[in-house]
Amino acid sequence: MKNLLIPAFILLFMTVSAQKQNVMNKETIYQFKVEDLYGNDFDFSSLKGKKIMVVNTASECGLTPQYESLQELYEKYKNRDFVIVGFPANNFGGQEPGTDEQIAAFCEQNYGVTFPMMSKISVKGKDMHPVYKFLTEKEKNGLEDSEVQWNFQKYLIDEEGHVAKVVPPQTLPVDEAVINWIEH
Repeated sequence: MKNLLIPAFILLFMTVSAQKQNVMNKETIYQFKVEDLYGNDFDFSSLKGKKIMVVNTASECGLTPQYESLQELYEKYKNRDFVIVGFPANNFGGQEPGTDEQIAAFCEQNYGVTFPMMSKISVKGKDMHPVYKFLTEKEKNGLEDSEVQWNFQKYLIDEEGHVAKVVPPQTLPVDEAVINWIEH
């Protein structure tokens, strides 16, 4: 019986060690520094301890009205350790053709956006921004591989900087599942 217990214990120990190593190797969003629409540096490490929604946006998309509910969500929860970070991207049907200045003006004038908006990037393909490589690659984020399906796909990041959930573009930012995640 002892001869069976020792190999079983070793196997269990190796499995637990591998799981711990996997968790320890998981990257966080805090490693990234980006530029906002106004040319200022934005350091994700300044958001430690907050829940974060990262969303790729576009000004000429059928889903563009989601800016309104994104702003509503931000207003409601910004004082409860929640922040939204928008990344304009022109990867889908050329629906974000503007410059950073034009995007900033559009967001402010049409939707009163006050949540942080970053400089326009690529969210897929060969020129994918490192933030989106982190968000979409299980090897980096520790949760799952995903592909940005369209404009307004949302990534929910927990208080430790880890990807917690991927929310499809068509799901509204104020969806019950998103609200429940923020509140719990």
